[in-house]
Amino acid sequence: MSLIPLDKRQALVRHELDASGVDGFLLPRGDEFLGEYVAPCAERLAWLTGFTGSAGLAIILRETAAVFSDGRYTSQLQDQVDGTQWERLHLTKQPAAEWLAHNARGLKIGYDPKLVGEAQLNALTSADYSFVALDRNPVDAVWADQPAPPESAVQYHPEAFSGEGSLSKRRKIGGALRKAGQEAMLVCDPTSLAWLLNIRGDDVPNTPVILAFGILHQDASLEVFVDISRVSPDAAISFRNVSVLPPEELQDRLKALSGQIVRFDPAQTSLWFIQTLADAGATLARGNDLCALPRACKNATEQEGARKVHLSDSAALCRFLHFVSREGTGLRETMLAEILNGFRGASESYHGESFPAISAVGPNAALPHYRALPGQDLILQPNQVYLIDSGGQYDAGTTDVTRTIWNGPDAPPAALCEAFTRVLKGNILLARARFPQGTTGHRLDSLARYALWQAGLDYDHGTGHGIGSYLSVHEGPQNISSVARPVALEEGMIVSDEPGYYLPGSYGIRLENLLLVKPASVTSQAPFLEFEVLGFAPFDRRLIMASLLEPEELRWLNTYHQDTLAHIGPLLDEDDRSWLVDACAPITN
Repeated sequence: MSLIPLDKRQALVRHELDASGVDGFLLPRGDEFLGEYVAPCAERLAWLTGFTGSAGLAIILRETAAVFSDGRYTSQLQDQVDGTQWERLHLTKQPAAEWLAHNARGLKIGYDPKLVGEAQLNALTSADYSFVALDRNPVDAVWADQPAPPESAVQYHPEAFSGEGSLSKRRKIGGALRKAGQEAMLVCDPTSLAWLLNIRGDDVPNTPVILAFGILHQDASLEVFVDISRVSPDAAISFRNVSVLPPEELQDRLKALSGQIVRFDPAQTSLWFIQTLADAGATLARGNDLCALPRACKNATEQEGARKVHLSDSAALCRFLHFVSREGTGLRETMLAEILNGFRGASESYHGESFPAISAVGPNAALPHYRALPGQDLILQPNQVYLIDSGGQYDAGTTDVTRTIWNGPDAPPAALCEAFTRVLKGNILLARARFPQGTTGHRLDSLARYALWQAGLDYDHGTGHGIGSYLSVHEGPQNISSVARPVALEEGMIVSDEPGYYLPGSYGIRLENLLLVKPASVTSQAPFLEFEVLGFAPFDRRLIMASLLEPEELRWLNTYHQDTLAHIGPLLDEDDRSWLVDACAPITN
């Protein structure tokens, strides 16, 4: 709890804005790394407004102020943000640019160039008002008890898990820079730096990274800006031919790039870097992060690690599903999530959740990105849907899996079973896909939606995202979505397969496995690819309307359940194994 009451903070920031000579301030939710997860010291949006969602934006002017977020957080925005101080707006339906056009005409609006990306500012820019880069963040200036920056130890991620040494990776990326005619590349994504150096850390929740920047040069040398005292003795092996410099020297080292062609990914690089390089006389080369694609294409060691951790993770999930069937009734959503986390914690290689579990009962399951909060969560009652979307971080990989179950004892409604089965058909059709090399995820997205579309149903989120190897659970550059992204699926990539259906106020359904891209097992004139399903947990047979399944879909489902029993059964005790035998019994139509 901050020393400063929530309702007093807006006035303090306005006072600071007056001293800075601006009429307002733009505050995104992200940090200096423009990442999804941020350290406590960077939770500026939450401190100022009370809103704790993972996506949002605040704009404070002299006479008015607003907080924006997307449809995932509509209810949370209403619950957490004081409507007498802030307008609470939907980022898509009531865009920030339109709000500024109406409220900010003729005003000067400050922003922290270390927290704002090029595309974000461009999308908000208008001739009706002006943006001014500030030297000091006004929130930091008045946040008297702001937490200190994280200082977790830099940990070595050994080649037994990574499959390739850091120097080898750096030489490959350096070679790509030479080929592109560029002398250096900014490494502003902490997951790229973690992959490049074979290091991990605990600076932010859920994603095992160190919050540090890097500058990679053509010759494979690398400058990393982090306190040397944080580098553990084990991690020193990854720092050969690496200069470890204090973060305070970053600006000087950027200025030293004067006259050089410097590559950076604008989606991951704040305006402060861009302006600093431009002022120094460097040539700016906008391009994709050269670490992103090789990081996404898991090598043989990482692929085998993913298979291994999914066995442990699936065993934990099966134990949990059995527990819910016996003892889940009467428990709160947050308690259920804690119990699943406890089952995962039985593994010595487990390091925590890969994202806050979505543990959702009944109508809350209709919110695709719902997050249960203690004291505000629902209790699982008989004859309700329960959706659990969760994942773990392990030494050798990252998991993400979703199951939706019916908490009897009565038979579920036919309409629910039909919707569930159509979601299941989409999951199966995508998992069974075979496609030519060069195919993007966008081209496969409709496979997961096809059965729903035939009934006039759909879902308003992507079908699949990339997964890291003991890194971010939401990793690019690939995805499977109705929104086109020009990145082909390649061998070694891992993507999620998670179609869904949501009936507001009643229930939600989502079924998710992870898929590993591999060469297709067919002879063809050109290279083809297919998927290997990672993870094994039964789909709730009570919700399956077998008559809707095509013969090949039913064969796939029964085979998947047989594989689940074969792989996971030996890892369970007798009671859990007996439940799994019943859950995986063949289904006929």
